[in-house]
Amino acid sequence: MTGDPGVDALIRQWAAEREQTAEEREVDRIASAWLADAPQAAPGIPGQRARSGASGWAPVDSADPGYLDAMRSRLPEVPDELLTAAAGWWQMIGDVAEAEKWWDAGISPLDQRALDYRAAGLAPTDLSRRLGPMTVLQHLRRGSAPAWCVARLSRQQRAS
Repeated sequence: MTGDPGVDALIRQWAAEREQTAEEREVDRIASAWLADAPQAAPGIPGQRARSGASGWAPVDSADPGYLDAMRSRLPEVPDELLTAAAGWWQMIGDVAEAEKWWDAGISPLDQRALDYRAAGLAPTDLSRRLGPMTVLQHLRRGSAPAWCVARLSRQQRAS
């Protein structure tokens, strides 16, 4: 699917957890029909100040639509619920352009380990650099700690 065995396993696990039996689908159908009769309040954040106008709700998106569009173009077969959950994490990286640099460097849009890599001091350009016979990305995928990769890169840079 994505080329990363860990991410592919996550997608398969996520899909298996959401498979439903006929009985579960019937229960959901009945609950949905029952809830459809209840009055709906719009989701959002209540007004914070009385002077700010109507004290209604401000609509809120659970994920930046720009992220979802970018992720959907790279992973069209992944369900929207999973993309929305992953986009929430990627929004902490920065803007879509920075996230796309990570994705172009080989990190899947469903892989939140980029947050750890970034916190350790790695940049997307570091993932293709070689540490011995393997690239940094290969080391990370085999379980090397991001801090270890950063230390090896800095040692390598000092030596040259």
